[in-house]
Amino acid sequence: MEKLIMSVVVVLGVVAAVLLQCTTAQTVHVVGDNIGWTIPQGGAQAYQTWAASKQFVVGDILTFNFTTNEHDVLKVPKESYDACSSANPIGNTITTGPANVTLEAAGSHYFICTVGRHCLAGQKLAITVSSSPGANPPSTNTPTTPTTPTPTSNTPAACSPSPTPSPDKVEGPSAMVSPPPPSSSSIGVFASFFVSLMSIAIAFLF
Repeated sequence: MEKLIMSVVVVLGVVAAVLLQCTTAQTVHVVGDNIGWTIPQGGAQAYQTWAASKQFVVGDILTFNFTTNEHDVLKVPKESYDACSSANPIGNTITTGPANVTLEAAGSHYFICTVGRHCLAGQKLAITVSSSPGANPPSTNTPTTPTTPTPTSNTPAACSPSPTPSPDKVEGPSAMVSPPPPSSSSIGVFASFFVSLMSIAIAFLF
């Protein structure tokens, strides 16, 4: 009987460890993919297009591929990003490439290259980070106003517009996935459940 309980404890422990590890899974995003971190030929639009095709989650890693002494990376607030200024930096300038930056908080994050006029030439990146894989970043699209239909009678019901709501637009790879992946909080609940079971099994041994 004791061997059976010990076997159950071991199995539950392994499952709990695997599930807890899933909660800290990370995705590495190579900034700009093939173009790397450099002065893009298409200007700032090149990095805007790249970022729009990705979903960034807390814990993910940005990899800035650049040659040391030719470029650098600095995280800045939005005002400095818009002005291509190194004023009010968030952290230190990273001068050695390639550089890995872990996204530690949800919200908007801004990065620039401070070398020469590189930022003014388009070497700047703005991204929005979600708290979990199932949470989409806030949409920046301006909602369209539905067209009011022409009433066909004098009744109050006929004079009221009845627009059909359109589904929210979701950009990036998540637009093709249905349903959305489970959030890390759900995995954490399952992990806690297995840990509780393991504790009960251990209690039977004593």
